[in-house]
Amino acid sequence: MDATPCILLLVPAGALGGIDLLSFTTTPRFKGIKDLPGGWHFVFTSSTTSLSVRHGAWFRVNDVEETSSTTQSITSTSGSSCRSPDLFVKKWDARDEELVPESDPAEVLRWRANLGAIWRDGLTPYRQSASRDAGDEGDKELDWRALTDAIGEGLLDRVLGGGGGAGGQQHWGLTSASSAARDADDIPGLSNDRDGGGGSSGGGGDGGGGAAWQPEKELELLPVDLKMTWGEGVTGRERTEAAQDRSWALGELVERVCGGREEEVLGELQFAFLMVLTLNNNSCLEQWKRLLELLLTCKKAVVQRAGFYCRFLRLLRLQLQHCQDTETMLFDLNDEGGSLLKRLLRRFRKGLEELEGKGKSDVVDELDELEDFLRGEYGWQLDDSFVRRGMLELEDGEQVEMDVGTRFDEDDEAGEFAPMVVELTEEQAKSLGAFGGEDGSGGAQAAEQHGKRLAKPESGIAGEEVQEESEDEVDLDDMDARY
Repeated sequence: MDATPCILLLVPAGALGGIDLLSFTTTPRFKGIKDLPGGWHFVFTSSTTSLSVRHGAWFRVNDVEETSSTTQSITSTSGSSCRSPDLFVKKWDARDEELVPESDPAEVLRWRANLGAIWRDGLTPYRQSASRDAGDEGDKELDWRALTDAIGEGLLDRVLGGGGGAGGQQHWGLTSASSAARDADDIPGLSNDRDGGGGSSGGGGDGGGGAAWQPEKELELLPVDLKMTWGEGVTGRERTEAAQDRSWALGELVERVCGGREEEVLGELQFAFLMVLTLNNNSCLEQWKRLLELLLTCKKAVVQRAGFYCRFLRLLRLQLQHCQDTETMLFDLNDEGGSLLKRLLRRFRKGLEELEGKGKSDVVDELDELEDFLRGEYGWQLDDSFVRRGMLELEDGEQVEMDVGTRFDEDDEAGEFAPMVVELTEEQAKSLGAFGGEDGSGGAQAAEQHGKRLAKPESGIAGEEVQEESEDEVDLDDMDARY
């Protein structure tokens, strides 16, 4: 028996099991997976193979270089080369219906001592494809490394909390129902209090016949706010530019939240995508969309962070290649389901055409490759060179004028989707932060000063008339807001 890293996945027979990009149905003899390569891995399971809540956990296997250096240190101190492989033990808790790490060090040692008995028949070799083609298997393993190369322990600690378990059992766990606070569903009548839900850990509620109610883990995802992409106190043209070019919001996110590490944004994009792919986690899907919309609506940042954007576009292309791996339709890239991504890519392309810089050409090359993939795989036409109105000749020779109508108005911001200028009431302006003052007096004072600046009267009498007139307008606006 070769000493290779392995994970024991102690789940019932007939359950859903999976590691990284491969999922399978467990058998009575299945005990785990051996020959794990170095790097980050994600194991997941569910009590049934149907649409039920899935549970998963991240863990990291030491690379060969790290393991060999550890072996050398052990050899130099003890005089013998005896190395035990990394062993991770995860088991299914039938009472709480969740995947948990083995917390008893004695039990971990027992399993390590008995590895020889289950090595051949109970442990399956690590693989990422059901195909027998060695080339396809190698590609899938390389894909997994590329899909996780920005994920690190710091990111998992931030999103999922500490992952250190008893006896060195790494376990950063979450489920299909884990959610960020902003994505959580607040259902009236259902209590979030564990004791108030009737399913206490003491076995109450259903007499111990069912699983104890467990609160879902809250995900601490990056705070991406697409409705507030400008700094505090910014008004006028600066606010408009910040809404059209979200480079400031991206820079603020990287510097203030991520500590200047662009890798953190890519890591969360990878984490969110993989949690949708393996667990069907809806909150991670929403975060993936938010990050895409933030990154693809920046202009200045593309030149300022050209290397980052090249990595991002390569990652996005690889993720889209694996969208069909999911059993559900969460990643729907058909003509209708891909409308969000189509709109973002068209807008990103138009923004690139307005930029100049030495890093632009590399980003354009990566975008061209992404568009070529989408064109060949899904038939997407992301440019504007297609017919929207024209004459068609039928079989009988009759000519009919055809028009696609308003189908592309939203993408082009035309028709009813075109931007327009509106006048805000005082209440609306206050809600947008245009006027200060918590007691409402600040809005009237600002409007009064605004009227004075517009009039600029030369005499005091005229100034009083303008002031009274502006106060009357404010009173009318208040009445409009109330009635």
